[in-house]
Amino acid sequence: MLPSRTISPAMSQNPPLLRPDLAPSPIFDTTRRAGQPTIGMVSLGCPKALVDSERILTRLRAEGYAISPDYKGAGAVIVNTCGFLDSAKAESLQAIGEALAENGKVIVTGCLGAEPEYITGAHPSVLAVTGPQQYEQVLDAVHGAVPPSPDPFVDLLPASGVKLTPRHYSYLKISEGCNHACKFCIIPDMRGKLVSRPAHAVIREAEKLVEAGVRELLVISQDTSAYGLDRKFETERGHRAHITDLARDLGGLGAWVRLHYVYPYPHVRDLIPLMAEGLVLPYLDIPFQHAHPDTLKRMARPAAAAKTLDEIVAWRSACPDITLRSTFIVGYPGETEEEFQTLLDWLDEAQLDRVGCFQYENVKGARANDLPDHVPAEVKQDRWDRFMEKAQAISEAKLAAKVGSRIDVIVDSVDADGATCRTKADAPEIDGNLFIDEGFEDLTPGDIVSVTVDEAGEYDLWGKL
Repeated sequence: MLPSRTISPAMSQNPPLLRPDLAPSPIFDTTRRAGQPTIGMVSLGCPKALVDSERILTRLRAEGYAISPDYKGAGAVIVNTCGFLDSAKAESLQAIGEALAENGKVIVTGCLGAEPEYITGAHPSVLAVTGPQQYEQVLDAVHGAVPPSPDPFVDLLPASGVKLTPRHYSYLKISEGCNHACKFCIIPDMRGKLVSRPAHAVIREAEKLVEAGVRELLVISQDTSAYGLDRKFETERGHRAHITDLARDLGGLGAWVRLHYVYPYPHVRDLIPLMAEGLVLPYLDIPFQHAHPDTLKRMARPAAAAKTLDEIVAWRSACPDITLRSTFIVGYPGETEEEFQTLLDWLDEAQLDRVGCFQYENVKGARANDLPDHVPAEVKQDRWDRFMEKAQAISEAKLAAKVGSRIDVIVDSVDADGATCRTKADAPEIDGNLFIDEGFEDLTPGDIVSVTVDEAGEYDLWGKL
């Protein structure tokens, strides 16, 4: 039997699976013709950064470059960085240092690129530093380091572009930036205000992905609920730039559609009927962050946790199969034991299906740094332990209730030991898995099959065809 993925409540750091700034592991196509110039890529950060990496690599492949996962085999290396947390910044600097040591020619892009002096102060020998979404500047830097040498008869680019995820699922970015001003976050400073893509452009990209074999579309942005607000919800080429309309249009393409980073605005309730109808997966990823109104006010976030509980009840009433996922911060400056206990009580009542949590960290430039009464590290660790213990117990009970049920799963990978799958309640990399360890030999990644759940763990399920 395949091992269950468990998360120990005694871990001393924020576990990678619960860090909101970590992207899925990229999968590189390393095919190369003789003499073809090669670029390496290190993609850090969230799935939105992974999409940026895909766009950069698609342009480079179109210009005749091959992609190398190995530093030494590349003419230069691009490091797509994250700047969400200080620990993520440190990880980005470490990755840049490793690339310099192994290769010597390094181009830095991504969120941390918005602070070029921070990067060049630590690594003055990098070839170039560009900010997020500055694709042309990245290409210019690559051209300077490794001149292109395209062969139009050989370097054929797939219609779907270069993908860094398995062929059967893909991230679909619908907007950039964010209009929120949360005190712990500097993403608006790095990526700017909300800029939504035209709805017809999103739908066309989704159509091309589905035509290329993608079975699951993962909709991402900084604030999915706000999609189209900057465009005044305009209708162009038959498609309206509003998340409800976009979700309905995507749901008609025949693939699973999963919504990430949905803020609990009132109009979210309009998405639930689409989930009940089966047009969109019954899955909402909502960053609640906390439950005590005073903590939320210090975060500069909507402080309506009680109303949110009412909304959760209404969502579950309209769509009983809905899965609710969220992330929380413990140890935020000024958080008292009473405020933390309110969060635990709220979690008890909300009974969220998938929960991530990270301990508060200062981030250079964030207004939360200047708040009084920062919580000692040992207290943050204790609260994280207690929070995860409760979240784990809720997850274990919810999964145990699924034993004996028959559900649809999508196959992610197959090896000699079995098939690793996901249910509609599980997003890639961040949620659990369902394992099939008997009769799996004919399955292939991307298959959607029906299984009977026969065992449950703390975060994972096992089933039979």
